[in-house]
Amino acid sequence: MARERTERAGPAGDAGRARWTPREDRGPVRYGPPAPDPGLPVLPELAGVLAAAAGRSEPEPTGGGEPLREAAAAYWARRGLRGGPEYIAAAPGASPLLLALIAAHGGDVLTPRPCPATWIPQARLLGRPAYHVPTPAECGGVPDPYALLETVRRVRAEGGRPRLLLISVVDDPTATVAPPELVREACEAAVAEGMHIVSDETWRDTLHRPHDTVLLSPAEMCPDDVTVVCDLAGALTPSAWPVAVARFPDTERAAVRHARTLDILTALGALVAGPVAVAAAHALTEPEAVTARVRRAAALQAQVAAAAHRAVLVSGALARPPQAGRHLYADLGPLRARLAARGVTDSLELEEYLTERLGAPSPGGHRFGDELGALRVRLGTGPLLGSTPEQQMESLTAVEPLKLPHVARALSIFGTALDELR
Repeated sequence: MARERTERAGPAGDAGRARWTPREDRGPVRYGPPAPDPGLPVLPELAGVLAAAAGRSEPEPTGGGEPLREAAAAYWARRGLRGGPEYIAAAPGASPLLLALIAAHGGDVLTPRPCPATWIPQARLLGRPAYHVPTPAECGGVPDPYALLETVRRVRAEGGRPRLLLISVVDDPTATVAPPELVREACEAAVAEGMHIVSDETWRDTLHRPHDTVLLSPAEMCPDDVTVVCDLAGALTPSAWPVAVARFPDTERAAVRHARTLDILTALGALVAGPVAVAAAHALTEPEAVTARVRRAAALQAQVAAAAHRAVLVSGALARPPQAGRHLYADLGPLRARLAARGVTDSLELEEYLTERLGAPSPGGHRFGDELGALRVRLGTGPLLGSTPEQQMESLTAVEPLKLPHVARALSIFGTALDELR
């Protein structure tokens, strides 16, 4: 799997620049991008809970044991989405959970463009047609309502059965938060067309400015027609401990889909590991240590992401201001000529180029459903916090993290990689 490249001189001043040639392993799903790295050590309290449960020998039941489901139900109740543990299902990560949900609902799948990297491969794995719908200029994660209606009509005219809409109000990859009025219009349009909505709210607890950002779950607007999914690795647990939870509506139809989802998870053997379930349930109760880490991590990412966003704009590239998460989505289209001089002409090549230059995963827009020719890329901010647990904790606790030598150095490398393309 070694990277292939050839050396070739470009225009004046670019002699010796590397020109990348396609790599055989670059496109397959198994080489898809990981979720944005938090860039922080595991919270000691959670590590202690997991270690204390390490001797547990009995497996979790399909969909999660009652303590995990009760903790998830209480977590959502604190966010205005009430319901008992009987409406919850857990799985070892968002991917198997979403796969089961898509299989349980049937029909064709619609997603915004761009969308999380795992969504389309899961639909294709089930043999389901999946269609992208453009998003409005101000945000990602939620389709433009008029484009959604037009897409539904077109799909039906071609013999399709649009039945499921996947959205993410707090979005990966764009790191934006959809305004409530857009969410309402898109959800009402989908429900009017007989579609069910799966709302991925993995990143809802990572808002950079929670007191200045209005976040409204689609389940608050259309409670009978929305299933909510949350991968706890978004804010509460380490990504190495895979666990995700889904909240189903309180309807007879949803009860049938809930049972079908559990059947599919059983067939997949998709069970949450016992010790992980104990740690996840503890995190979902949101004790002070967990909530303090979540708040401090979001505040840190707000500063680092804003600095990275400034570097993107200074280079002449484009990006929406990041509002959540630990990433931003940049459009390097304005730098196309300079990139072409380095042999970078599409998002596949851009992914390789920036991954090598930055020393961190920089997945191209094609991973998220954008066109191959569009020079877009998701840039993670977690790697800017330090390369050792000590540096990362220093970043987390510093009053002015951007002035720390290791953070300043990482941002300098980040800015230089982009600035040289001007």
